[in-house]
Formats: sequence, C-alpha cells, structure tokens
Amino acid sequence: MLDVGELRRLRRLRVAEPEAIAAAALQRRRRRSLLDGGGRLMLIAADHPARGALGVRDDPLAMGDRRELLDRLVVALARPGVDGVLATPDIVEDLLLLGALDDRVVVGSMNRGGLAGSVSELDDRFTAYDAAAIAASGLDGGKMLLRIDLGDPDTVATLEACGRAVSELAARRLVAMIEPFMAARADNGRLRNDLSAAAVVRACAIAGGLGSTSAYTWLKLPVVEDMERVLAATTLPVLLLGGDPDGAPEATYAAWEKALALEGVHGLVVGRALLYPPDGDVAAAVDTATALVKSGVRE
Repeated sequence: MLDVGELRRLRRLRVAEPEAIAAAALQRRRRRSLLDGGGRLMLIAADHPARGALGVRDDPLAMGDRRELLDRLVVALARPGVDGVLATPDIVEDLLLLGALDDRVVVGSMNRGGLAGSVSELDDRFTAYDAAAIAASGLDGGKMLLRIDLGDPDTVATLEACGRAVSELAARRLVAMIEPFMAARADNGRLRNDLSAAAVVRACAIAGGLGSTSAYTWLKLPVVEDMERVLAATTLPVLLLGGDPDGAPEATYAAWEKALALEGVHGLVVGRALLYPPDGDVAAAVDTATALVKSGVRE
C-alpha cells in the first residue's frame, strides 16, 4: 500500500504548495514517441471516478479509496512494457507529485460531465481537461467519450463539443482519442451501449468525421464479435478498451489476444479489469495483458 507518509505529503503540497503541481508537470521527462519501438501502446485507464463510476464487480465503491487507487496505479505503471496512463487532472496530478509519470505517455480525460446514471448522462460536457490545459501540462493527448443516442437531443451537444476538441487538439499536434458508442436507454432508464458489430461500425464512422481534421484522431473501441468488420470501417489508429471487469479474466484475455492480432490495432487501454483483478494481484494482471500487446515482455 502507498506509504502513509507519501499520502500526507500529497495533502500537504496541495494545501501549502499548489504550484508544485505545475512544477512537476514541467519537470516530467517526456517520451519522444507515443508508441513504443514496435508500434504498440499499453495504457492504464483511471478516469472512471470523475464520472461517478466507482464500482467493480460487487463493490460499488471499489475505486472510492484514493490511497488504494493510487497504490494500484503506481504498481501498474512500474510494470515492464506499460507505457502510461489515461486519467483526469486530479489523478494525473497526484501521480506527478509521486514521481510516477517520468518517461510515460499521459493522456488527459476531457469530458466527464455525463455522470453515470444521471438523467443528463448523454449531455457529456467537457468538465475536465481542455486542449489548452493538456498542452500546457505537457500531456500527449486528450480522450473523450462519445455516446450517441439517436432518440436523445443531448447527443448533438456532445457531438459538437467532441468535434471542437478534436480540432483544438489537432491544432496543437496532440492526439484526440475518441471512445464512441451507439447507445440507448433501457426500459429502466439506464443508458446501455450497443455492442453489436454493426453499431460499433456506425459509431466509428461518426467519430472519424468529427473536427476540422482527423490527422491526430485515434479511436478507442470495445472488443466485440466480428472485430474484422469493425476494423474494416476505419483507417484511423485503434486502441482496444478493456471492457466490463465482471467477466472471467481468461475469456477477456483470449478476446483481447484475438483482436490485438488485427491490422490497425495498436494496443490496449484498460482500467478496472487490471487495477482490480479478482485475485487482487495487480502486477500479475498487468503483466498478462502487456504480454498480449507486446512480444518479449515477460509475464
């Protein structure tokens, strides 16, 4: 577990020396390239808490303990072959102060306003990073969630905001990572993503056309049946998202391995499935996933 003294230091710095965050961002050693030498990328995702999505399996507040979350992130980021993190400003800044982000790719999460389970979930406003802050902090790109419900007028506002963010990131030569889904509300009012291949193909087509240029646009896509059909829908670089952590790890790893072999796929972005594995062994889970992404990395 993260040392109590380190947690106290973080809290003290936030009270007495908030400027230490900007200084740590400025001093961070940056990687020259987003991808590793083999053209692959392994990122750990930690932007769920800012959308109120704290649950993992049967624990609705699993990600609610910040000390434990940071400890798991530090363990994951130190594993061989892990390239970096995708997170909101609060988590990125804690990791900066802990010195855990040198030589790591850092992608800032941008729209967290579509709170999980809220009536306005589809009006996914940009309440975290913007392109200017990502550039000023020396980050490598920005990620945005795009859920498209053809029956909900809030969708168009999110589409417009995502398009603007893509353009603003591209103007700074920063990656815009879009995570698109076709979605609809179930009878109980809960928003559900459509994980059929046809729906993911449609979401890819919509996301790829956002912004004034797609030169720096990447797609973050779920692993679904008939991924060959999905990958045929775009020429944009694709990263695979980890998906629901409730399934059996062995089945999840097998699906990732199959999808990672397809042309156009460059790596994984995984959060809860690796940070909160059923057996609690973060290092082993991360090593297994990383070995699927990169040859020569020990498990």
